[in-house]
Amino acid sequence: MGKGGDSKPKGRMSAYAYFVQTCREEHKKKHPSENVVFAEFSKKCAERWKTMNEKEKQRFHTMAEKDKKRYDTEMADYKPSKNEKGGKKRKRAKDPNAPKRALSAFFWFCNDERSKVKETMPESSVGEVAKELGRRWGNISEKDKSKYEALAAKDKARYEKESNAYKNKKPKGSAKSSKKADSDDEDEEEEEEEEEDDDDDDDD
Repeated sequence: MGKGGDSKPKGRMSAYAYFVQTCREEHKKKHPSENVVFAEFSKKCAERWKTMNEKEKQRFHTMAEKDKKRYDTEMADYKPSKNEKGGKKRKRAKDPNAPKRALSAFFWFCNDERSKVKETMPESSVGEVAKELGRRWGNISEKDKSKYEALAAKDKARYEKESNAYKNKKPKGSAKSSKKADSDDEDEEEEEEEEEDDDDDDDD
């Protein structure tokens, strides 16, 4: 896996992630028919992890170190294909006066929930946090979801208003330049998603 433009190697797991995985496997063996509430289970794991000494944690750190070597080796051989999103494009300089892209309902939800997820999963990777946010988004009530959809609709209206004003200030160009502006919007949206991930990396 991970050679010559194949799918990107699986991200490495932290010591804490291995600990949670082990706890879940042990719990499943003891209580095979029990339905685990992941948020509560994660909280218990976090509390247990805090009380463990370094000797008890060592085997999980060893597993994480082994996985890091695996990941580094696979990434050294990995070459993103042109069609794969992993291949980063060169970023163009953004106009500081350009309006900020509207956030989706899910992004508004993530802004509220991310800190709570990180409290229950203190040593999780960006991908693990994102996965848990996606799971929570899928489980919230329609009433709660409608609150974030309203925020997204309001933000979209704000963006469209600012975007029209911004485009009207620019000197009128050909259809080609208009097409380029639309392309810039798409690039900006992708860059915002990347910045969202960068913020998570900084927090970790």
